[in-house]
Amino acid sequence: MNHLLILPLILPLLGGLLMLLPPLTHSRVRQRNFALSLAAAMVLVSILLVLQAQDGIIDVYALGNWAPPFGIVLVADRLSTLMVLLTSVLAFCSLLYTFGPSEEEGSFFQPLMQFQLLGINGAFLTGDLFNLFVFFEVLLISSYGLLMFGGGKRRTRAGLHYVILNLAGSAVFLFALGILYGTLGTLNIADMALKMKMIDSTELPLVRAGGMMLLIVFGLKAAMLPLQFWLPAAYSAAAPAVAALFAVMTKVGIYAILRVFTVIFGAEAGSLAGMAGPWLWPLALLTLLIGAIGILAAKDLRRLVAHLIIVSVGTLLAGIGLEREAATSAALYYLIHTTLVSAGLFLLADLIGRQRGKAGDRLIAARPMHQGKRLGILFFIAAVAVIGMPPLSGFVGKVMLMKSALAVREMQWFWPVLLGSSLLALIALSRAGSNLFWNINGEKPVATAVNPAQLTAAVLLLSTPVLMSLFGGPLTELTDATARQLHDVPVQISGVLQANTGEGI
Repeated sequence: MNHLLILPLILPLLGGLLMLLPPLTHSRVRQRNFALSLAAAMVLVSILLVLQAQDGIIDVYALGNWAPPFGIVLVADRLSTLMVLLTSVLAFCSLLYTFGPSEEEGSFFQPLMQFQLLGINGAFLTGDLFNLFVFFEVLLISSYGLLMFGGGKRRTRAGLHYVILNLAGSAVFLFALGILYGTLGTLNIADMALKMKMIDSTELPLVRAGGMMLLIVFGLKAAMLPLQFWLPAAYSAAAPAVAALFAVMTKVGIYAILRVFTVIFGAEAGSLAGMAGPWLWPLALLTLLIGAIGILAAKDLRRLVAHLIIVSVGTLLAGIGLEREAATSAALYYLIHTTLVSAGLFLLADLIGRQRGKAGDRLIAARPMHQGKRLGILFFIAAVAVIGMPPLSGFVGKVMLMKSALAVREMQWFWPVLLGSSLLALIALSRAGSNLFWNINGEKPVATAVNPAQLTAAVLLLSTPVLMSLFGGPLTELTDATARQLHDVPVQISGVLQANTGEGI
């Protein structure tokens, strides 16, 4: 058994626990150094997992040596390892940002970040729906604390809405699991896909109801319309490092939709095949529209970035709703791009806000920035990438998505909405840049220099659109292979259920 597969869970779990004990708990500097070292180790482990997954073999880790579908299993295929690598890179940059001025941190901040990573990595690697629920709860409980770190009326209000909605979502998730387990007799994803072929016709309505409840839950996590209204307030109120890490939170919901409705309710599901498509397609387009309108209405940079995430969610869900390999590959490429760029924009918004004095990141006139040229270049790169202008990766991802819409009906709806949202993003970001960098009120800049560690974190994230364009060939080959493996449902089933698990722990 490949014990490397358990490290994305063991490292943040043990790391978070050690930070709660002396001597780490008494020193924030030690906590930061330890957390960044864990993040660097996680990046290396994730790279090794991605490289191992490229042979096409699905790696299964059976905890307690209970063979699937009876025990708890972790599954590493191309998709799950790619998502873990994305999370690890994002975590490294987010934790690096905490090395700068951070008045809001407490002794439990870094441990909560580790437990958040535990939940996210577990959600990507788990092979059954019940443990997906468990890891959802781990990441949600951690996010409750991280969201309200630093206090304040704004964060408390946003946190309260966030908690109530997700508690309701967790209840619906449990009901869905009960229905599906009662009808299929299993919650292992591969085994559920196998059992879908043998459902009695009298149980089809129950299975359909359970599947639709899962779509509601995952739609809430992904911020799909009409369940997206919690995101702008929550993400714009969070601390910058937390908001950057939260950029991958909506992708957990998108990953769950992609995994469940491609494997369990995919092409091999008989009369329930493609049951999510008729709902995903219109809701994705409406999510795109509402996000674009929110961009125009935003009065500060953080809220604008939060609405950009909603736009990206709609774009990704539209790609998934097309239900074909080419669209999935394009969506995965765009997912990597939008996650890293959105996180970088959250960090950049904080850097800009610190140099504008009392005006913060609000789109109003303010004093000039001490390092405005440097931050302006980063903002320009990020804006070009988000809008989808050539030659950066946002343009490549959107072109790939538009090419995957083959039917005339798909083109006539998807192309205008996607291009229209890009036009609105261009208008909103042009207005934001003009207000932030050219609408000057006064002559003396705020005497606040950009912290080198924080600037490095933002640069690392905002350089990814350039790198993704330069290495677009190998990256698209990776996403093509990932989509091909995911859509090959018989391979997904046999890869898990017939795996040689060896000895577990």
